[in-house]
Amino acid sequence: MIERRPFESLGGANHGWLNAKHHFSFANYYDPNRMSWGNLRVWNDDEIASGTGFPPHPHADMEIITYVRDGAISHEDSLGNKGRTVAGDVQVMSAGTGIRHAEYNAEPELTRIFQIWIEPTRRGDAPS
Repeated sequence: MIERRPFESLGGANHGWLNAKHHFSFANYYDPNRMSWGNLRVWNDDEIASGTGFPPHPHADMEIITYVRDGAISHEDSLGNKGRTVAGDVQVMSAGTGIRHAEYNAEPELTRIFQIWIEPTRRGDAPS
């Protein structure tokens, strides 16, 4: 079934450097009617200011997809991966048993991304 969720009805927070809208309960936004949809756990609509980003932080047992809508995002993780994903491209990370990563907007302009988290059907796989 399709449920229409107007942008203005989404939860979220503006932290100055990060303006985030959450399609499902996430961080300080909690709505028991919007916890997930099947294995889809997170769909965040993020705007990240130039020269800012998420410092290294851990994840486990989650498939994390970043779709860059405008600008670019730079990624580093504890497996030694480094990269830059530009508008129109997708980055996928399998957190597996545990990984630390950071994402930064090193661009001179605002970067807009969709960050999507999917709960894996199997747990305990190696991160990648």
